[in-house]
Amino acid sequence: MPEITITGWSTRDVRFPTSLDKTGSDAMNAAGDYSAAYCILQTDSDFSGHGMTFTIGRGNDIVCAAINHLGDRIKGRTLSSLTSNWGKTWRYLVADSQLRWIGPEKGVIHLALGAVVNAIWDLWAKVLGKPVWRIVADMTPEEFVSCIDFRYITDAITPDEAIAMLKESEGGKADRIQDALRSRAVPAYTTSAGWLGYGEDKMKGLLEETLSAGYKHFKLKVGTSLEADRKRLSIAREVIGYDKGNVLMVDANQVWSVPEAIEYMKKLADFKPWFIEEPTSPDDILGHKAVRDALKPYGIGVATGEMCQNRVIFKQLLMCGAIDVCQIDACRMGGVNEVLAVLLMAKKYNVPIVPHSGGVGLPEYTQHLSTIDYVVVSGKLSVLEYVDHLHEHFLHPSVIKDGYYQTPTEAGYSVEMKAASMDQFSYPGEEGVSWWKSDEAKPILEGEKY
Repeated sequence: MPEITITGWSTRDVRFPTSLDKTGSDAMNAAGDYSAAYCILQTDSDFSGHGMTFTIGRGNDIVCAAINHLGDRIKGRTLSSLTSNWGKTWRYLVADSQLRWIGPEKGVIHLALGAVVNAIWDLWAKVLGKPVWRIVADMTPEEFVSCIDFRYITDAITPDEAIAMLKESEGGKADRIQDALRSRAVPAYTTSAGWLGYGEDKMKGLLEETLSAGYKHFKLKVGTSLEADRKRLSIAREVIGYDKGNVLMVDANQVWSVPEAIEYMKKLADFKPWFIEEPTSPDDILGHKAVRDALKPYGIGVATGEMCQNRVIFKQLLMCGAIDVCQIDACRMGGVNEVLAVLLMAKKYNVPIVPHSGGVGLPEYTQHLSTIDYVVVSGKLSVLEYVDHLHEHFLHPSVIKDGYYQTPTEAGYSVEMKAASMDQFSYPGEEGVSWWKSDEAKPILEGEKY
């Protein structure tokens, strides 16, 4: 690998006005503007590293400010010095005592960390000429484990245990790589029809469209009205049926207390959902355990993870048996390295990985992570969320064909955004360039007090 030095970085506050058509609407978030707090690492070469963290609008600028603090910690460092001992690098990036005080591996600082760490991986992958998933697939078990900071999780899994698990998983790995190369490693499920802000006709049409496109897993948002939810789930089951191998999931986005979640879901049990996602506060490990125990007789599992900010929360959810499905997020945690730690813990506790992927740039990221889980860690097929919007803004967008993600082959982490898109949706942006300076933006700017 050529010696490359990181000479600087830049941030972009990019916001897409999805609140106008209610894309992304759910019981907790009625109208979000899908946004990217974007980090670009500059080098003394032709290569640059691109990473981002997903938000839904206001506050995106705060994450960008935090990226500036973390970017300063790697300015002047060579790429090889960062990647030769990834676990040490990750520990270094979370170890600034003053930054840690306002975000000890959580919150805004950790969101920014995800953008910076993922930008380093993107840069590394481009220099090596590989997609990120293939870098990890080509690692030895020891190299994989060296990427992880095991502080706080050795009561759940030790480095030696992790190496032993990965060595065991090497049986059949070559065949799984071939599955990935022919794009049969990551089946997709769709949330595109399930937003609460969509009318019944639009929801039904989208369900019919995605069913005909080869999808077999469908997720709908719930939680604002039992009567309305039963109506929407009835329509969904009319379209996808009960006996065709098609799977229904529901997502409450944290809107309920623990008792409310239990009682509400009992009244939806006749629709036979595979799981209820985020039934209560994402920080409530014991609450998730209570919901899981209460709903198990009804055949309803519990899923969570999109708001779980670090490996320590996941450790507790997994160790106490609080979840049936582990939903890692590509950038709420501290980037690829921390995700790898959770993949290992989920493997040990026999909980499937189904990443959260409902946001701008997230399918581009998570297709790599699900491929890593299948090829390297679990060896088991699972599904990955796909939301069909905003992909046109990326140089290498995620693609679904016959119900499967098409495995990325381009070098990098797939989230490099088109320069024109960043300019067009930059916030607050330049007059005559940014959409946010146009008359179309006024309803959002005035109504939400941006």
